[in-house]
Amino acid sequence: METFWFIAVAAMLAIYVVLDGFDLGTGIIHHLVARDADERRIVLRAIGPVWDGNEVWLLAAGGTLFFAFPILYAASFSGFYLPLMMVLWLLMLRGIGIELRSHVDNGLWHSFWDFVFSFASALLSVFFGAAFGNVIRGVPLNADKVFFEPLWTDFRVGSAPGILDWYTVLAGLVALVALTVHGANYIAAKTEGDINQRARRVAALGWWALVLVTILSLVATLSIHPQLLDNYRSRLWGALFPLLVVVGLGAMKYSQRVKNDWPAFVSSSIYLVGMLGGAAFGMYPTVLRASTDARYSLTIYNSSAGAYGLRVGVVWWAIGATLTILYFTFLYRLFRGKVTVIEGEGY
Repeated sequence: METFWFIAVAAMLAIYVVLDGFDLGTGIIHHLVARDADERRIVLRAIGPVWDGNEVWLLAAGGTLFFAFPILYAASFSGFYLPLMMVLWLLMLRGIGIELRSHVDNGLWHSFWDFVFSFASALLSVFFGAAFGNVIRGVPLNADKVFFEPLWTDFRVGSAPGILDWYTVLAGLVALVALTVHGANYIAAKTEGDINQRARRVAALGWWALVLVTILSLVATLSIHPQLLDNYRSRLWGALFPLLVVVGLGAMKYSQRVKNDWPAFVSSSIYLVGMLGGAAFGMYPTVLRASTDARYSLTIYNSSAGAYGLRVGVVWWAIGATLTILYFTFLYRLFRGKVTVIEGEGY
């Protein structure tokens, strides 16, 4: 049961990164691909019907984490209190940046909320990446399974790190570049004309940066935690995840070259799944590494709920997940095709 819930939480987080990732990427490139008011409306309409629904997967993953691994939930939300508050504010700012821009017909008003949308999207990407970097690097857990981290200390990886150090900043940079490319691929697939061409250029240039930061992150991760390779040595099928990363990058570049926008977007989705799945596979069964003493690390066994609750929860989770997948399938089929500006409508 513990392994099932580990996979379930990891899968929901991966779905969230793929779906809300292109929303965040759209915000990051908002001012790069849209040059006037009508073009910005088109970019926002590309995510308008789905951006808030995509966040359901983040809420679902958080709720499942609370149910299946309550000790991990308690430790994480107490130790990461400051960055979590910052993430909540950024999520709210991004939402109101989208929703409030059309409430007043004024150029300055529109420009302000467009900036808020882009700024919040970029910072969210960095913070999500840095948070994931903290999980991989380790946090100063004590024997009581609690910890506190300042925002930064000396930017070095050690037994008493800050939330930000050279490794977590690199992880944030990987997330920023990856979601920028992912968002650019999505906007290219959903638009035509000048916006489409600009999004293609951003995605093509971003691909080279993505390859670079991917290699740097792999070297950095193995330099601080070479034991992450242990699972790959004992379970050879784990090679699927790095293969997905390589295939995703290769297929993305080919699709961009032949100007097939949807295959490029699917390829960047495969890349994201490969990166997240590979990290989760390497960490298993650890869910939060202790930088102080390995004995204090949280695993799926010492942080999970009771066996009875985990078994009963499978039924309700399966029902909820099935309904959610059916709804998202209907929504994205309804919203397929290119977007245009329609006078009198929002954004």
